[in-house]
Amino acid sequence: MPSRTHRGQGQWALGHLEPLNAAERFKKDDDGLNVRQRILTRYAHHGFDSIDPLDLRGRFRWWGLYTQRRPGIGGGKTGALEDAEIEDAFFMMRVRIPGGQLSAEQLRTVAGVAKEYGRDLADITDRQNVQFHWIRIEDVPEIWDRLEGVGLSSLQACGDVPRNILGCPVAGICADEIIDASAALRATEVVAAGNPEFTNLPRKYKTAISGCAAQCTAHEINDISFVGVTGPDGTPGFDLWVGGGLSTNPMLARRLGVFVSPDRVPEVWSGVTRIFRDHGYRRLRSRARLKFLVADWGAERFREVLERDYLGGALPDGPEPPAAPPGARDHVGVHRQRNGLFYLGAAPNVGRTSGTQLWQVADLAEACGSGTIRTTTTQKLLILDVPADRVADLTEELAGRDLQVNPSAFRRGTMACTGIEFCKLAIVETKHRAVDLYAELDRRLPGFDTPISININGCPNSCARFQVADIGLKGSIVDGGEGFQIHLGGSLGADPAFGRKLRGLKVTADGLADYVERVLRNYLTDRTEGEQFATWARRADDGLLQ
Repeated sequence: MPSRTHRGQGQWALGHLEPLNAAERFKKDDDGLNVRQRILTRYAHHGFDSIDPLDLRGRFRWWGLYTQRRPGIGGGKTGALEDAEIEDAFFMMRVRIPGGQLSAEQLRTVAGVAKEYGRDLADITDRQNVQFHWIRIEDVPEIWDRLEGVGLSSLQACGDVPRNILGCPVAGICADEIIDASAALRATEVVAAGNPEFTNLPRKYKTAISGCAAQCTAHEINDISFVGVTGPDGTPGFDLWVGGGLSTNPMLARRLGVFVSPDRVPEVWSGVTRIFRDHGYRRLRSRARLKFLVADWGAERFREVLERDYLGGALPDGPEPPAAPPGARDHVGVHRQRNGLFYLGAAPNVGRTSGTQLWQVADLAEACGSGTIRTTTTQKLLILDVPADRVADLTEELAGRDLQVNPSAFRRGTMACTGIEFCKLAIVETKHRAVDLYAELDRRLPGFDTPISININGCPNSCARFQVADIGLKGSIVDGGEGFQIHLGGSLGADPAFGRKLRGLKVTADGLADYVERVLRNYLTDRTEGEQFATWARRADDGLLQ
């Protein structure tokens, strides 16, 4: 029999330089960052219909721009229509906010753009970005001018590039942090953003750099994470993790077992990123994330290649990070800073805010604190540096603007992606349904006494991380209408696991509140003392979960 021919995976390091799919072809033909000049000189002047399709549905992402979904196209048509049939002549624009760090001036600029150009809508994402909607191509140059005038940008907020770098929103002020990662994050951002070495990666590339004791950046599901640890000689630094990611093939990141000193973080980040660039699989988009390479190589080989071929020497062995304390990782509530001041974390409605609301937050941050605001990886907002005698007033002021510092367990723990309202990939509506769900659960189960995460996703791509939630809801067509496939018992932290997917367990959108209430009541009845929902869901009888 003839021998089987091994198909190349498009790995540059093996000489597979010829593009093997349309995405790789348009990236080779022209760097995605070059589309900015065409937007400025051509498209903004001649309008939506003048945009080259390869720019519109490809390179625009390198500048944080996606076309949004045309209103009225139901979820049953998602995937059955061509892009041109499903997209509207408006854009979602994503603002890159490294570490979620904002000044009042920057937040007012974001708020002003949302009010003037985005129909007063702004969404805080679970990667610390802010997203606008309803953006016209004619307005993009002016929006860029405003953002860049205060040190913000939409650069590399989407595309096959290093995305926004996650960081602990209270880095430098948190009383129990292992290391302040701010300097390492800023230095890595300089290397990552706009660097032509990294503007053609096999797929998107997600980074987290944090010394937070609560491990709030979810290092287990990023492509590359630097996690705060105390090194072998007692000096704080970072533990290196690679290869995490969710979507349709979820995988947890793996420790390489090395200790990275703070000054070496940009160098090590660049080494790992070059491995991904050179060895990543470019033939199939569905297998192009770093996690697939790490899964095939294993941590030991990955470390060997990194040290030998990309760093020119070995990194020291390092310890595992300490387990995060139990409880929420979201920094919501009132917390004392190391300098005696306080920060307040407030919960918007599943990340949905407005320019009007964000402008008010900026004003409050200046009036009651130092004018310092942070976004979080759970779609929340923080105001820093608040004196003790202003905490009560600020809490009340925020509540008056529908920003809850002391939210219910359901409001605090519910996240939702963009959903069918704007996203071309979505199958169901998410934002409004999430608000309705937590409000209904508050009515039916008042005073629910334990943290609970309910993550609502409009499609299988897991932008809202449904696989690692206590209750993960993946949008689906059920009985001819909108509904959800149920995943139960996902978690990160000391006992990371993906949620259980019970065979055939789907609920209609109308039946969602009834189902979640029933499962939560079963949990309250059947749990052991101190048992968290995720632990219970993994061991509970299927009958209690149906």
